[in-house]
Amino acid sequence: MTLKELYKKAVSAGIENDPRGKDAVLMELDARKKDFEKLKEDEKEFFDSETLENPYSDSRILNGSGEEKIKSALVGIDIEVGELLLAENLKAKGKSVDLLISHHPEGRAYANLYSVMQMQSDILHRFGVPINVAEDLMDSRIKEVERKLMPVNHTRAVDAARLLGIPFICLHTPADNMVATYLQRLFDEKKPYRVSDVMEALKGIPEYRTASFNGAGPKILTGSKNRRAGKIFVDMTGGTEGSKEIFESLTAGGVNTIVAMHLGEEHRKEAEKNHLNVVIAGHIASDNLGINLLLDELSGGSPLEIFECSGFKRVSRN
Repeated sequence: MTLKELYKKAVSAGIENDPRGKDAVLMELDARKKDFEKLKEDEKEFFDSETLENPYSDSRILNGSGEEKIKSALVGIDIEVGELLLAENLKAKGKSVDLLISHHPEGRAYANLYSVMQMQSDILHRFGVPINVAEDLMDSRIKEVERKLMPVNHTRAVDAARLLGIPFICLHTPADNMVATYLQRLFDEKKPYRVSDVMEALKGIPEYRTASFNGAGPKILTGSKNRRAGKIFVDMTGGTEGSKEIFESLTAGGVNTIVAMHLGEEHRKEAEKNHLNVVIAGHIASDNLGINLLLDELSGGSPLEIFECSGFKRVSRN
């Protein structure tokens, strides 16, 4: 398939697995199109038209025309200048590397990472948080992340890919949506009784099992293994961590246990203060699961040869 076909397929898979529900995503895209039509001509010049079709600002074709034929890819959690040079070395040794796939965003996708955080409001609302509370708390957090990203030199890897002439893509939220939906469905079906049962379910998944052997497996951050799991909220998508003030509302909405990729210290303190069990599944392990699920979708009709790097290990479920 072509790079453009692969990219569109990944975005489509992200929409199909979006925790908000497909209808909510389509409504958002429709609203963006209406807002775009209202812009003045000079405002349209700098508008990211890709957002009219792709709801995930952190996932983009970073280098390439889109017409390149893709049969193989170097895939990593992070693709930076070092991984680009690795791709060149592999090519020099006779390995065909048609594409670089990064999970974490680079370039414009990194600069606009904060935009995708708006989806967290709808996800929180589905777990009992009033939408006005969710939107109000998320607004300040989104602005905080935007300010943190402003001084970052986000084009380094993209510049290297352009100079080396290597197609480059990042798929962040589509992969995170895959893991969030996969785990939420798993827990909704299994209904773990205790937190220890949540841990057992995670360690039965190859990506988390491998991480456990490497010392980076699931851990209980707050609560204990003997506590009842109750209602479980899988917090795995939406750009990055949301507002630390949201935990009180989650408790009021009936959530008992949060399963997350990672949680900062201030967030941990707030979760503990609100008596929530928090299980950290593991950042890189969760990213691995999301990318693997996404690659299963992308490889359905046209298998890709995958070269693993930067913390990624391929596990196929096809």
